[in-house]
Amino acid sequence: MLTLNAILKEIKDVPANRLEELYQFVHSLTPASKQTNSLRKKILSFGGAFSDMSKEDYADFLSQTKTSRLNLFNRNIEL
Repeated sequence: MLTLNAILKEIKDVPANRLEELYQFVHSLTPASKQTNSLRKKILSFGGAFSDMSKEDYADFLSQTKTSRLNLFNRNIEL
């Protein structure tokens, strides 16, 4: 049975130019819940980002955002 120490000894011999590839592979094996939790923390870090805006400025921001979305995603596309 493999142990963590045996795996670490093998990883020690991986060439430096292949470490990124190894990292991506190992990361792909981690449970999705861990990745989801990491993403959740990143998203929550934006909480309160607009707290320093006045209510009027925030309302204007929302209005402009809605208008932009309508203009961008309400198009008739002929296929």
